Amino acid sequence: MVFDLVDDKILEKYAELAVNVGINIKKNQPVVMTASLASAKFARLCAQKAYDKGAKFVHVLWHDDEMSKINFINADISNFENIAQYKIDQYDYFIDEKVARLNIIDDVPGYFADVDSSKLAANAKAAGQAFKRYRDYSMGNHGQWTIVAVPSVGWANLVFPKLSDKEAVIKLWDAILAAVRVGLDNDPAKEWNTHNEKLKQNNDILNQHNFKSLHFTNSVGTDLTVGLADNHRWAGGSEVAGNGQIFNPNLPTEENFTMPHRDRVDGTVVSTKPLDYQGVLIDNFKLEFKDGKVISAIAEKNEDKLIELLDNDEGSRHIGEVALLPHDSPIQNSDILFYNTLFDENASCHLALGNAYPMNIIGGVEMDEEQLKSKGYNSSLVHVDFMFGSADMKIDGIKHDGSTIAVFRNGNFVI
Repeated sequence: MVFDLVDDKILEKYAELAVNVGINIKKNQPVVMTASLASAKFARLCAQKAYDKGAKFVHVLWHDDEMSKINFINADISNFENIAQYKIDQYDYFIDEKVARLNIIDDVPGYFADVDSSKLAANAKAAGQAFKRYRDYSMGNHGQWTIVAVPSVGWANLVFPKLSDKEAVIKLWDAILAAVRVGLDNDPAKEWNTHNEKLKQNNDILNQHNFKSLHFTNSVGTDLTVGLADNHRWAGGSEVAGNGQIFNPNLPTEENFTMPHRDRVDGTVVSTKPLDYQGVLIDNFKLEFKDGKVISAIAEKNEDKLIELLDNDEGSRHIGEVALLPHDSPIQNSDILFYNTLFDENASCHLALGNAYPMNIIGGVEMDEEQLKSKGYNSSLVHVDFMFGSADMKIDGIKHDGSTIAVFRNGNFVI
């Protein structure tokens, strides 16, 4: 039903965007796609577009949340505490082949809420350890990678609960396509070039100021000082992979982001949107930081899942990303709560608990982990974004000489 409710020409333009602007593959480069069985039609379109652009081979890793839930409910936890070696070998092969990675998502938020959380946690930890090399390959921009989304009925019903299945899916298609700048009569690639240039201008301004820290305050209770990593670099929009290809990691994206110093975050941050973590929605939560570490955490909904996230490993109580987004932005102005991080993080200033991006340090992609840590890099098996932006967000940039510059007022850039 999902793909019967969107124009085939629009779908083809979206696939072209994902391949040509998203991962922007090189001729004779292999591609790895992850996709659900339900999104097969779009995955096949993307595969054809990849071959049209000269892909060597398209590997597809299919998944099915219904099957996954059956396994989680019925199998013993011991089955989730280790990852089979053949799976690790497969991902190591992908790295050696220098693949471009395209991730197509259509997850239903909260889908795994009734699954034993200890099994989900065990599986996530085992996967984080087993696939660390593959994660570092992507997060270090050694190869191109992109995340795009298509609707599912369950997701659409959560976002638009008062509508019929058909009406909800159509509305979600409209929202997704607007966010990624795909329409019948426009040139999405041209619009993305213009958008990326604007994000680059923001990066240049922020990099020129070279702030020591940022101070965030708003009326819901956030009062947080985020120290920035030494030699940090602001990024956002398109990036350059190690092979020289320009790519867009997320479609959509509206953010300018950099690396916090893992030990220089102090104060309180209050969430302003729900967090979907491992299929469980965590809502209305507050974190208190001291010397970079979360020392207190409370949540109105699924607090136990929040604590589980924080206790994943030593680095998961520190943050690896701070991102600035104006409240006056396309996704925020749509007034839609997507319950999906790819979209909701692009409507709000956010932080990420866990691993940092090496590219957010000048020369960081050439550094080893110890060199990165000397600059303030946080290492973790997780990287989980949560939103805390608001219409009245105030951000002051504090320079190394102690002077202060207004960065945000009333939720928007003034710098």
